Amino acid sequence: MDFAFDARTEELRARLDAFMTDRVYPAERVADEQRAALASPWDTPQVVEDLKAEARRQGLWNLFLPDAEHGAGLTNLQYAPLAEITGRSPQLAPTALNCAAPDTGNMEVLAQFGDDEQKKRWLEPLLAGEIRSAFAMTEPEVASSDATNIETRIERDGDDYVINGRKWYISGAMNPLCQIFIVMGKTDPDGADPRRQQSMVLVPRDTPGLTVKRAMQVYGYEDHYHGGHAEVVFEDVRVPVGNLIGEEGGGFGIAQARLGPGRIHHCMRLIGMAERAIELMCRRAVARTAFGKPLAQQGVVQEWIADARVAVEQLRLLVLKTAWLMDTVGNRGAHTEIQAIKIATPRTVVDILDKAVQLHGAGGVSQDFPLAELWAAARTLRLADGPDEVHQRSLARRELKRYL
Repeated sequence: MDFAFDARTEELRARLDAFMTDRVYPAERVADEQRAALASPWDTPQVVEDLKAEARRQGLWNLFLPDAEHGAGLTNLQYAPLAEITGRSPQLAPTALNCAAPDTGNMEVLAQFGDDEQKKRWLEPLLAGEIRSAFAMTEPEVASSDATNIETRIERDGDDYVINGRKWYISGAMNPLCQIFIVMGKTDPDGADPRRQQSMVLVPRDTPGLTVKRAMQVYGYEDHYHGGHAEVVFEDVRVPVGNLIGEEGGGFGIAQARLGPGRIHHCMRLIGMAERAIELMCRRAVARTAFGKPLAQQGVVQEWIADARVAVEQLRLLVLKTAWLMDTVGNRGAHTEIQAIKIATPRTVVDILDKAVQLHGAGGVSQDFPLAELWAAARTLRLADGPDEVHQRSLARRELKRYL
């Protein structure tokens, strides 16, 4: 990235670049070795805790929160180049900086909609990196791309809510440090407005009736560093009414407020993933020879690298424009651009990573390079936070509305 940001962002970017070079990249192989020796693959390797302590010492902590009371006070535009850098090592860097999903979105929800007691009990330890969290919305029995389909019930019973339902791909839930679930379900399933039927409640992990059944795989990966993606069952789970976030019927609106920043954060990190793929492609191309000349002199390889560079520069500018709009006119005013980056970024980065895998041959699909795992993560983001087709449908409707 050649253009300059404000002085604070440039200073943070320089420090983060150094932190990545000195600490994070060398820790990648160490973390894998330590995890292999752990009693449970879901436990956190010591090197990750060491990275967290060092990042906090260096002031590289909670950079995602624009609220200066709880976070670094950065705008979306200021955070963008920093999130991109962490995307170069998505398994370690976001966690090291306490900027990993789903904790980021959950902290944003608690900061924006939680009451004082909820903030003290759950937001403060999350901000300190002492616990992890999960967001329980997606369900296996319905098309969860339409949130109005959700079947989990949250029923009032005196001073409690009783929750029944089954969720899956609940990211972070396998991590033993995951102590709190934000659960979305229906408090008014027969309500006239389908977007006012849902509510969100806080459910501590040790609540009777909450069962983490199994880890779901993603293209064969269990995503241990993210805390996995669990199937979770709620059977007569009872929590106090004080665990309601916001108001009854406000769950859909809270989800939309949560997803805007979440979508752009994913896209910021995806650009970093693409940059690492391009770097690996270039290193491989100059180091390997085939049919009498280096791969770097093969025309098709040059095309892949050139096309990847053009695509990344285009995506970055669109993401930065979106961040600027979110800062200046709000998430609603940036709605079209948020959908555009959600459509374009994962799709393009998947293609770049696919070319990088191809260039590495057998190595590209192996555990010796990060490319296969990066590809799986990027491909999954074409589903997470709403599949491509949902955003295309909504975006097309907004465009067509001007002509009707």
